[in-house]
Amino acid sequence: MPSDFALKAMNAVHRGLIKLTGGRVGWQVAMPVLELTTIGRKSGRPRSVLLTSPHQDGDTWVVVASRGGDDTHPAWFLNLRDNPDVEVSLKGGPKQPMRARVADAGERARLWPKITAEFKNYGQYQTKTEREIPLVFLEPR
Repeated sequence: MPSDFALKAMNAVHRGLIKLTGGRVGWQVAMPVLELTTIGRKSGRPRSVLLTSPHQDGDTWVVVASRGGDDTHPAWFLNLRDNPDVEVSLKGGPKQPMRARVADAGERARLWPKITAEFKNYGQYQTKTEREIPLVFLEPR
């Protein structure tokens, strides 16, 4: 599983690519990329991360809390679970206030097969952990 350092380094490289290209590269990587800003559950400070969104439904975006199949949830997921009021930026645009909601069992049962059929890596991540990988809906407030 990727370490915290590796995940942060990959995110920093991704941000650097976006900045270096003036946003022309990096907002679409096999699927759309968004910037999610949560409030740190320990620090109380804004925390931003770039995430892919394998499914969108109108103004609602779905992200996957996979952390590469690690046995622990990603920090951003723990943050939004404690404080679901988040901000989302699309293609480097202005941050939009949104509310995060973890998919219930029925929603996950309906969406997970669609997501893993199109993006096999998520299914592979699930085989690496006993933790059920959550799907998170980011919905306009």
